[in-house]
Amino acid sequence: MYAVIRTGGKQYKVHEDQILKVEKLEGTEGSQIEFDDVLMYSDGETITLGDPKVESASVKAHIMDQGKGKKTLVFKYKRRKGFRRMRGHRQFYTEIKIDSIAV
Repeated sequence: MYAVIRTGGKQYKVHEDQILKVEKLEGTEGSQIEFDDVLMYSDGETITLGDPKVESASVKAHIMDQGKGKKTLVFKYKRRKGFRRMRGHRQFYTEIKIDSIAV
């Protein structure tokens, strides 16, 4: 059994007991969250596609961690001009564990 959900402008294929990192969500560690934006659901035999989402489906999860990802360096350079700029960025994320997929 698996589902495709949309959160943070991205789509994720999830199944029960899966741990994944998504864009930052509101909440504290241990709190429950529910994803109603289910785009596809499969129970192993039949596949249900949403138009644009499956109305009766929901995915429940809980937050395991809130954190920041690895640093990404952005370096700008123009040859022969002495122009250099170095910037870093760390994206916030939320680590969740999928508890159940309900239809």
